[in-house]
Amino acid sequence: MENQLWKRELFTTWHKDQHGANKWPILRSARSSATPPGDYPAAPTGETFKEYVVSEQTPGDYQGHDLLYVSLAVGAILLLFGAAAALAVIRRRRTKNADEEHAAASILVYPSQQGTAPQFLTKEIHFSLPPLRSTSLGDLTEPDDSDVDTESLLVPTVSNQRSNSFSCYGLGVIEPALYKSTLDLDEIHWPEGHIGRIWFSLRYEPSTEKLLVSLLKAKNLPSRTLGTVNSCDPFVRLHLMPDERRYLQSKQKKKTCNPYFDETLVFQVSQRDMSDHILKLTVIDGSRAKRRSEIGHVTFPLKELEIGDGTEQQLFKLDLEKEPQEIKSNLGELLVSLVYNENLGRLTATVIEARGLKFQGDKHEAYVRLTLNQHYRSVKEKRTGIARPSRDGAVTFTEGFNFKLAPSQVDISSLAFHVFQATSGYGRDKLIGKCVLGSYMFARGKALIQWNTAIANPMEQNQQWHILCE
Repeated sequence: MENQLWKRELFTTWHKDQHGANKWPILRSARSSATPPGDYPAAPTGETFKEYVVSEQTPGDYQGHDLLYVSLAVGAILLLFGAAAALAVIRRRRTKNADEEHAAASILVYPSQQGTAPQFLTKEIHFSLPPLRSTSLGDLTEPDDSDVDTESLLVPTVSNQRSNSFSCYGLGVIEPALYKSTLDLDEIHWPEGHIGRIWFSLRYEPSTEKLLVSLLKAKNLPSRTLGTVNSCDPFVRLHLMPDERRYLQSKQKKKTCNPYFDETLVFQVSQRDMSDHILKLTVIDGSRAKRRSEIGHVTFPLKELEIGDGTEQQLFKLDLEKEPQEIKSNLGELLVSLVYNENLGRLTATVIEARGLKFQGDKHEAYVRLTLNQHYRSVKEKRTGIARPSRDGAVTFTEGFNFKLAPSQVDISSLAFHVFQATSGYGRDKLIGKCVLGSYMFARGKALIQWNTAIANPMEQNQQWHILCE
């Protein structure tokens, strides 16, 4: 027991010195101050003392040294792992660069024929620079290299199809077809006083009785302000004459004198009535002040349209005119007047004159038959006397007829004028032409306007020339 106390005091005194002083005087003093020397063995000296001290230590004294060794081992292992990771990253980058260089010269085929893994197929491409041909850089001579295959560098013949690739042409060679002018010569120099040109196409479908009018474009429209460019907001209005009130209209284009419409408008018209109608196109400038001004008109008689099977589309290019062309009939015209008495319910129709009648044969005599219809049913019929044309070709009748027409029957009534050529003997009179005046159900254009004007203005005479149709 005393021996253990002495050892504890010895090591406590040993560790208290923190400055590295000589430990042996301390040990001797501790040894002498404890017990008499005779009771304890002599203190070891030199290396024997160190071995004695170490052998007498308890297991807890080794814990500090074990922690130090473990820390050093862990640090060494981490350094090894870091070096291995850095080496793996470097190798991966080198492998990636090599794969990219290999892929640039290879073609990846996936899946392969064996179905196992992608295959890289390489193909060597031989190329050579073509000889210089242009003389714009001076006198250039052909290269003397005989290995160059000049036949593969010759310019191919110009074809009608435009190529999207320049690989088949020699260096510095221009394909003339790409720079061919597509301008029409008559569009470069417009005639004096020109107010525009319009492109449109027509197609008639007999099975559905539809007339399809495709508006394409217009060019050289005038600007509404002098000295300005593209000061125009055009649109097109289409009429199927003689109907003046009903029309179709295209979309308006802004700030352009060369608009592209690309629209298709449809009229419903029967095939038997196609020859009686005329298509009228009116180009209108709709200004920002909401004031519309007509630029010009174009008319096309539908009897000149080739109908066919309904699949053929005919293209037209016509110049605009300030005033629409006067529609002339080869059958003739008839001048009539209307007066309506609302109080008496009476309509007075007067056949005044006819001109330009198309007679057949040698006998030129004509008369007019008037028929009042209600719901397409004949109610009353009257006729003029036979008259002959004068020297100027006009036939004068000047005869008036009264028809009962109540105000409630105005909208369901119409008045037809049939012009006949009188024949001699027992032959049947030949119909030259006709015109129909009435409400919206039966008439269009001037015939509808005259009828509505007479009904709206009782006791006022209203006369109008009308074109005869078949």
